[in-house]
Amino acid sequence: MSISRIIAVLLLLSFTAFARDKSIQGESLSNYIGRMQQQAVDLRPVSPGSLWTDSARLATAASDYKAAHVGDLITIVVVQDVTAQNAGNVSTNRSFSASSGINALAGHIRTSGVQSIFSPTSTQALAGKSQAATTSSLRTSLAGRVMAVFPNGVMVVEAERQLTMNNERQTILLRGLVRPGDVSPSNTVPSNAVGDLELELKGKGVLSDGTRPPNPLVRILLRIVGF
Repeated sequence: MSISRIIAVLLLLSFTAFARDKSIQGESLSNYIGRMQQQAVDLRPVSPGSLWTDSARLATAASDYKAAHVGDLITIVVVQDVTAQNAGNVSTNRSFSASSGINALAGHIRTSGVQSIFSPTSTQALAGKSQAATTSSLRTSLAGRVMAVFPNGVMVVEAERQLTMNNERQTILLRGLVRPGDVSPSNTVPSNAVGDLELELKGKGVLSDGTRPPNPLVRILLRIVGF
């Protein structure tokens, strides 16, 4: 097989690897809903003859204009500030000393030459210090959709935003669980009220390609062509 065919096959495999459905951390939306799905709650009225039924057509006639059904739009206000600091000190000191010799011999023989036969000495000291600090901040708001509603009323929301500017494309993916009571009258919900929040910020462009190593297939291709 010629080098051109090898390059073509590698490029095809690379494009196929990226032609996937929208996923966060490699998990599709259907798998996420299945993982978050809890045991169904029986919402049937206790008394079939009651005048009030939660699932009636006019039960929500006076409710606010908020997301409550599949396909409704909802705005998520993302405010994520993460700060982590770690510091550590270590210090060790070890010393070893030994002496071996002969102080006396029979017959009054002088021992001045053998009083110190073997005298090893060893000293080891270690002083180390480590410090790490990480700070990340993300503040934005994006509109998403209700993708599923569990029997207990909890909604699965998913939002995506793609922004292209100066040959740099950024993609924000978000999904999580939202209680109907946490949705404000303006149809917004803060990110700290979203349960099982999964947020992913990805970039693609000149800046991202310059700071992120390429995938293994591209690395092999670069080795073949000599870069």
